[in-house]
Amino acid sequence: MRIIITGGNSGVGKATAAAAAESGHSVVIACRSIEKAEQAAADLSGDVEVAQLDLADLASVRAFADSVETVDVLVNNAGVMGLPLTHTTDGFEAHMGTNHLGHFALTCLLGDKIKDRVISVASAMYLFAHIHFDDLNWHTRRYSGMAAYAESKLANLLFVHELAGRGVRAYASDPGMTDTGITRSSASGLPMGERNPVWRILQSPAQGARTSLQAVTTDLPSGTYLAPRFNQWGRPRVTGLRKKARDPVAARRLWELSAELTGCDWS
Repeated sequence: MRIIITGGNSGVGKATAAAAAESGHSVVIACRSIEKAEQAAADLSGDVEVAQLDLADLASVRAFADSVETVDVLVNNAGVMGLPLTHTTDGFEAHMGTNHLGHFALTCLLGDKIKDRVISVASAMYLFAHIHFDDLNWHTRRYSGMAAYAESKLANLLFVHELAGRGVRAYASDPGMTDTGITRSSASGLPMGERNPVWRILQSPAQGARTSLQAVTTDLPSGTYLAPRFNQWGRPRVTGLRKKARDPVAARRLWELSAELTGCDWS
């Protein structure tokens, strides 16, 4: 199969790309920096290509989508976490703009070029979030980087729910607590820094990638959420979602708002 992995140059994305390529799949690493993508590809064996894609810039998303002829599996893996108030090129709050709206636009622009399935990398942080439809980009609320991240992860799950409802084969995967650059960056302020015991219990990127890899080949029903057996650690298992992550009214409303904001839709 031909698999596009956004953010496949590091962390869980790179581990997903490595395992997929080793299994004989054709992999495209799509990320903001071609240099980083090429460095990652050089470490991997198998059929691996690189492409430039900046999810925080809709012009870049459109250019990348136009360059794709066909793809079997799209893995919406790239993301940002814990940023100060930052905006994308198109004026969206960075977490919502990158983690959700960028991937929403990419998925819709690829549309019927996607032959098999869409996988969105989510997070248990969705448990602490609520979608603020009247202020998706934090114009009026007091800003919190982690709250913004959690809200974008809830948006990922609602997007998967709506995709499944529209007849697209879609899955959500949660890597759990994984030792990656994005994790270390967001936790840089922990007491004792690198000596903090929390680092000893984090999963490796390869362990974190297991949920996405299972989603690539599973025959489970569309809309299934795969997460670590023990919430943040362990092998993947089918995991139930809170009602707010599978609310059909909220999912439809988010889709319509996302289509309005990005100018992209997949009928």
